[in-house]
Amino acid sequence: MTALPHQLDRTVVIRATPETVFRFFTDDRRWASWWGQGSTIEARPGGRVRIRYPGGVEVAGEVIDVQPPARLVFTYGFVSGAPIAPGTSRVTIELEPMTGGTRLHLTHEFDEPVVRDEHVQGWRYQLSLFANLVASEVNADAATAVDRWFAMWAETSAGARAETLAAIATPGVQFRDQYSQVDGAADLLPHIAAAQRHMPGLRLARDGNARHCQGTVIADWIATGADGARVASGTNVFQCGEDGRFESAVGFWTRAIAQA
Repeated sequence: MTALPHQLDRTVVIRATPETVFRFFTDDRRWASWWGQGSTIEARPGGRVRIRYPGGVEVAGEVIDVQPPARLVFTYGFVSGAPIAPGTSRVTIELEPMTGGTRLHLTHEFDEPVVRDEHVQGWRYQLSLFANLVASEVNADAATAVDRWFAMWAETSAGARAETLAAIATPGVQFRDQYSQVDGAADLLPHIAAAQRHMPGLRLARDGNARHCQGTVIADWIATGADGARVASGTNVFQCGEDGRFESAVGFWTRAIAQA
């Protein structure tokens, strides 16, 4: 390939490990979930790259370098020959581990600056889709984790509460609402026990679907008293880590419990 003097660069942070992110470059099903049905990749030097956009536009390329889980390089060109002929531009994707996830850096090299400029928004959009796609796979069980979080507040066994929290949240999990400002499991667990003493019989339950975007999960909830009557409602916002466990939760009360 001749020298490609014009390039665009873009960096995004994905809440997943490099190994998890890289699976989308080595598996046809995951690759196609990003680009479109019919897209394929042979993750080896000389392997074929095929991108079929939902609108039917096709891109073809060849893998130049692959170093799991850190680096993928491939050529990129439109099957139609315009605006880039096959084999005449080059894409490099590099993954760097960081606290809480992976920093993805993309470089796309071109022969002409005008063609480069035409692809700036395209990569901005495609990498946003990609980051959310990976995060959605990591957090596929988010609704179950949310249900366990809410149920934990009514669990009377201290051991069971600790086991649940360890399964669904990181050791440094933070919790904030109008009654809470606690940091870490060691602080949160006795806080839950205290809530049970002051509000005996209170139960929380998810109300509707949990919604996920880019590692953030939102879930509405309702609270019922010991007699089963609804006493409060609200919304929790959870921030997920690279392994899908909650790093933080913030609770917003729509209607607070009446105080004596």
